[in-house]
Amino acid sequence: MILDAPEDFAAALPAHGALAGLDLGTVTIGVAVSDLMRSVASPLETIKRKKFTLDAARLFEITTHRMIVGLVLGLPRNMDGSEGPRCQATRAFARNLEKLTPLPITFWDERLSTVAAERAMLAADMSRKRRAERIDNVAASYILQGMLDRLRHLEARA
Repeated sequence: MILDAPEDFAAALPAHGALAGLDLGTVTIGVAVSDLMRSVASPLETIKRKKFTLDAARLFEITTHRMIVGLVLGLPRNMDGSEGPRCQATRAFARNLEKLTPLPITFWDERLSTVAAERAMLAADMSRKRRAERIDNVAASYILQGMLDRLRHLEARA
């Protein structure tokens, strides 16, 4: 089930359980996971994309092993907020995933998440090679942390 509004996504989730964040690229998928209380997002791994069925199978191995209860996909909007071809590809990926899993799926605006991830890794004095290996899953953690913060804000208002 795909839910566009964070409020709807929050309503579809159980009270506790980890979430996964995905940074979809054309070559890789960065994966991050939260703790069970949904406080902190942590980079997990980068999946080298092959074809959708293989990519989905690896994602479902992760969701099963990590007891994931919802998926947050980074939506790569243009800087003016409009949606281009990459957004369409992300939405198509979500529609294909939706056919294979009962997990609620939502989107989070990922503008500048890769820039933030790159800056954090530079600040940590990470080598260029190590940054290249980790950029996608660190960006996924920024995406997921944005949603976790939003969900916590929604809970505080309730």
